[in-house]
Amino acid sequence: DVGPLFSKRAKERVLGLIEKGVQEGAKLELDGRGVQVPGFDQGNFVGPTLFSGVTTEMQIYTQEIFGPVLVVLEVDTLDEAIAVINRNPFGNGTGLFTQSGAAARKFQNEIDVGQVGINIPIPVPVPYFSFTGSRGSKLGDLGPYGKQVVQFYTQTKTVTARWFDDDSVNDGVNTTISLR
Repeated sequence: DVGPLFSKRAKERVLGLIEKGVQEGAKLELDGRGVQVPGFDQGNFVGPTLFSGVTTEMQIYTQEIFGPVLVVLEVDTLDEAIAVINRNPFGNGTGLFTQSGAAARKFQNEIDVGQVGINIPIPVPVPYFSFTGSRGSKLGDLGPYGKQVVQFYTQTKTVTARWFDDDSVNDGVNTTISLR
């Protein structure tokens, strides 16, 4: 099940990007345009859409679509995949499916993306994880979830204090600390 987009304008934008993908030569494997949901004829629905044959110059690759559209690029090596992902202006999330622990470690260490899934699709953050999108996929310096949200809504203050028992205060501090 796929819910509606949040506005007519958002739906028009997604449909426009799907059309642009077709015009630019990507192969539309699954077309989600024209979806009608009974009882919600005026709804902002776009069905699951899948493109193959996508290149890094196409708008469906260079723009975040924010709709149920998956674009598939093909490369020959893991190094090439990492390079393609790291050149993208956005850095929201990516996933790698593999049985190789070495490939998984290389991918997670060299990829410059905020959310990385190994053998799972893009790991959507849940409230106890911080949102870690990067580059063009992040606005501001803090995320909307996890410990970072506390920082967003909190004014921090540093207080340094030193207290003594009344009996230990005379003309100074009589404490000796020896470090060896």
